[in-house]
Amino acid sequence: MISIFGNESTRNCSGVNRREFLRVGSMGLGGLSLSNLLTSRAGASTGTSAFKDKSVVLLFLQGGPPQIETFDPKPNQPANNRSCTGFVQTRLPGVQFGGTFPRLAQMADRLAIVRSFGSGDGSHNQVPVLTGNNRFRATMGALTARGLGGNVNPRTGVPSNIVVIPESIRPELQLGQPTGGFTIQDVLNQYIPAGSLGSNYSAFLPAGGGTLMQNLQLRMDRNQFDDRRRLLTLVDGLRRRLDAAPEDLASLDANQRQAHEVLLQSVASAFDISREDPRVIDRYDTSKYFVMEDYHRGGRYFNNLVNQSRATNLLGKQMLLARRLCEAGAGFVTVIDSCWDFHADGNNPGVPAGMSFLGPQADHAIAAFLDDLQQRGLSDKILLLVTGEMGRSMSKGGNGGGTNHWGDLTPLLIAGGGLRMGQVIGESDRPGGRAISRPYWPANLLTTVLHTLFDASEVRINPSLVPSEIATLINNGAPPITELF
Repeated sequence: MISIFGNESTRNCSGVNRREFLRVGSMGLGGLSLSNLLTSRAGASTGTSAFKDKSVVLLFLQGGPPQIETFDPKPNQPANNRSCTGFVQTRLPGVQFGGTFPRLAQMADRLAIVRSFGSGDGSHNQVPVLTGNNRFRATMGALTARGLGGNVNPRTGVPSNIVVIPESIRPELQLGQPTGGFTIQDVLNQYIPAGSLGSNYSAFLPAGGGTLMQNLQLRMDRNQFDDRRRLLTLVDGLRRRLDAAPEDLASLDANQRQAHEVLLQSVASAFDISREDPRVIDRYDTSKYFVMEDYHRGGRYFNNLVNQSRATNLLGKQMLLARRLCEAGAGFVTVIDSCWDFHADGNNPGVPAGMSFLGPQADHAIAAFLDDLQQRGLSDKILLLVTGEMGRSMSKGGNGGGTNHWGDLTPLLIAGGGLRMGQVIGESDRPGGRAISRPYWPANLLTTVLHTLFDASEVRINPSLVPSEIATLINNGAPPITELF
């Protein structure tokens, strides 16, 4: 592991101290513990692997995105019930999306929309969706890491379970402090832990937080650390020193040399989106959709709505980072986009205002991600999930179009992963608040993820192919979303 040591009493605006700010991987530079791992795996019996060599990206729209304004717009309902952002016809006959999703509408044949999915929890509790309510209280990312045998890819050294927040793109961001379930501490409490699996499977957060394995400590003077580029500079310097002294590498065995390559090449570059072609970065860039400072304290649209404090226009680049991490060997990447809580109260905007700036950004970021996967031949290798912790009540209030929490239906978009696309799964009732077809819940979503990542038929025949926790969930858990398979 790479640990950056700083003054533990110095904390940034998110409450994360500098010592916590960036720690990467599970590798040994001095003791080369990664090379020990590689040696042990190289000498082990390969057997039959149930892993399908795929990855999952979960885009979590934190706050409770409205099912009606996203993918179930109810065009024939009264004005205060149907989508207040209008409607757009998709490529699927008779299927419409909310008006802020024109790009996704044009690729609906590459999507699956589940209109009968609900989180079952009408509060800002992300745990049910993140965990699928599994008995281990572990996030889907932690379960993925457990299923892969560890929280680091032994080939590349990239963590298996990663959470990406706006500060992962711009560590210097000085975001404000929202209320309740939207603080950075809430991210640490709900998205990071691995439950009873143990801290070794907790998510890595490349901008503060995350439990890390104590293998590598790449020490820096505590007065020299500014941001992640210090780390990249240090790693580049180490690479140059090794290049200048090839006899040092010649004295290492093959696994030790691989460990060095993991550190010097895979990990450092995977987290640095500036290494992308500028044209690719531009295709992902969502900064043109709104000026995020307008929604922060002192901005022209802030209006003391403090829960807009973590709204940013960086979602496109967060999705680009997620793609890079999956290519580098990550198994599960959770991308968080905040401020989807549309009460029109003293802390939050209403649905019309919130969707006006968050909707177009999400439409662009998701579409750019899917187009990029298609161009790179990765559509079947990476499964994208887009959802939140709940949906919204159906009728908009008169105070700026506000809505309340709603756990019976929650937006769920699925794409890629080699699953069956070009369909709408399930149906909601006329107002758009409850499923009138077979309902799906977080436990079904979890099993869908596990069936995408692992060969369920092989696991049923030979449960020892995967850790017991994974075998239990595959063999005894809720059924997956069957229409996808």
